[in-house]
Amino acid sequence: MFGIVRPCTHRLGESLKAQWMAHLCGLCLALRGDHGQFARVVTNYDGLLVSVLTQAQESGGEGRTRTAGPCPLRGMRTASVAQGEGARLAAAVSLVLASAKVRDHVTDGDGLLARRPVALAARRVAVSWGRAGARTGLDVGFDTAVLVDAVERQAGIEALAGAGTPILTVTEPTETATAAAFAHTAVLAGRPGNAVPLAEAGRLFGRLAHLLDAVEDQAADAASGAWNPLTATGTSLAEARRLADDALHGIRLALREVAWGHDASPDRRNADGKLAHLLLVHELRRSVDRAFGVSSCGHTAPDTGSAPGAAFGPPQHGGSHTPQAPGNPYGGNPYSGRPHGGNPFGGEPPRPGRRGFWSGCAVALGLCCTCRVCCADEYEGPWSRQRREGWCSDCDCDCCDCCEACECCECCSCCDCGL
Repeated sequence: MFGIVRPCTHRLGESLKAQWMAHLCGLCLALRGDHGQFARVVTNYDGLLVSVLTQAQESGGEGRTRTAGPCPLRGMRTASVAQGEGARLAAAVSLVLASAKVRDHVTDGDGLLARRPVALAARRVAVSWGRAGARTGLDVGFDTAVLVDAVERQAGIEALAGAGTPILTVTEPTETATAAAFAHTAVLAGRPGNAVPLAEAGRLFGRLAHLLDAVEDQAADAASGAWNPLTATGTSLAEARRLADDALHGIRLALREVAWGHDASPDRRNADGKLAHLLLVHELRRSVDRAFGVSSCGHTAPDTGSAPGAAFGPPQHGGSHTPQAPGNPYGGNPYSGRPHGGNPFGGEPPRPGRRGFWSGCAVALGLCCTCRVCCADEYEGPWSRQRREGWCSDCDCDCCDCCEACECCECCSCCDCGL
């Protein structure tokens, strides 16, 4: 999975979580249905936005979902999943962009791709995905050549970019590709009047995707000597944040002009457009904050003295949820009078030994099938047997109210959705 819009399922609520999972599973199954099991690896969070936008604009509710069979990633449960041309368009876009990404890694010789046999195999996979995406795109009336052209132009632009080159020159191919994909959702939904505002929202989303990827990779790129658009053009993080905030504002304004579902007026959002609004307005802002390592808006980033990104991820203490009681330097049970609480002999409590390879694999499969890795507060490592925190256990759900989280972003004055 990859993408910049990664909502916490705790924050979505049951209804929107079910809708979001329906689109995610629908994209995955559309890839499998048209292109085989292996194609499912290109399932990504940003790709499902295309499916969400298509369904949110459709007037009828018939035939938009179906019941899918049990899946290990759903804990072997059945589920209602999205289907139709929106899911297939999302699959086509995901395949073509994944193909381009693999080719880019092959060209750069990243990791194992520096080895010739692996590079040859990866190149064949990339070609296969590109052709598959083009076929599915034509089936739904979308010419993926605009995506391929954007990828090819990107390489040339990066080769010529240097200090003083506007960063928006570098992001333009990505903007063009995402604008075309977003606009085509209006065609699929039979809402041609939505094409222009959705193209604008897609253009700005592409800009954000490129900027956030550059921000998150800048340190690693500097260490490895890889090309990074911010470093190459001399763009500061402050300027990147300004452009990101402008893009967020533009997306919000563009979505106001979109007519959702049965609504004839763009001033109202029906239930179908609620998920699209949440992902592209609220969750996208959180993605920007996450990339820049703050939990509030970029106008007044607090000086916490911590490293970028410290506001997110696992707690910076030892990983235990047990608070340290006042006056108890050892943590654990404050009434035991001994370090580590329940160990009457002092010292580290005994820990069970590591599992073997095959038994660890069996436990890992069970953890994935029951979703404990992402949903549980804690789970036991399949091989190490050490306690680990679930992926969503340290989410920022306590600051769901945008007005409380950010007083300077005009969330309340511009958005009456209550999300």
